[in-house]
Amino acid sequence: MSYAVKEIFYTLQGEGANSGRSAVFLRFAGCNLWSGLESDRRDAACCFCDTDFAGTDGTGGGKFGTAEALATAVAAAWRAQGAAWPVPGTAPPAPDAAPPAPDAAPPARDAAWPAPDAGQPFVVCTGGEPLLQLDSALVAALRGRGFMVAVETNGTLAPPAGELWLTVSPKAGAPLKLTRGDELKLVYPQTGVEPERYLKLEFRHFFLQPMDGPEKARNTRLATEYCLAHPAWRLSLQTHKLIGIR
Repeated sequence: MSYAVKEIFYTLQGEGANSGRSAVFLRFAGCNLWSGLESDRRDAACCFCDTDFAGTDGTGGGKFGTAEALATAVAAAWRAQGAAWPVPGTAPPAPDAAPPAPDAAPPARDAAWPAPDAGQPFVVCTGGEPLLQLDSALVAALRGRGFMVAVETNGTLAPPAGELWLTVSPKAGAPLKLTRGDELKLVYPQTGVEPERYLKLEFRHFFLQPMDGPEKARNTRLATEYCLAHPAWRLSLQTHKLIGIR
């Protein structure tokens, strides 16, 4: 399978339970709820999307012919000190490999990946809708390079096999097939997607995220008030926008 990728870049995760964590964002091109064209936005199932996912012309974007090629590009974007990759002739660690012993001598900068003090590499597969393209071969290739693999999805498609951190963001009028995962992140407010509809689903965390746009201040107030009145919900802010990073 080949993969169409809008962009690959290193940043901090700005939303949800992993907010503030260093991450490589792997943004796939394409979505099943909007074409990405402004001329189609008004009639799209997801008309409030704030992301450019059309085409393959972003930073690090392009067409990748194999899972290994794409996983190598993602690993090359991980910039944590001491975590250079790839190292010629060095095999990536197995996903279940034991961490180094606490008293082990630290490796040379280019000798191992990731370095013990670098933290586990973290990739966020997003879009668009990443589950249109993310498959078990790519999950295995990313995990084979030591990555924890997170997915941000609208929940209308089933995920591939493999260990994943699943963040589901339901959209009004779109059938929800993913009813369990790690986080349910609801952009708020949306008519027809009221928070009380989702609390019985099997998620570890429930987040309300104020809808961006011209009514952002109002939406933030409404989301804050709802969380105060319903403590099962936590407020998620797009902190990357607040501090001016991608």
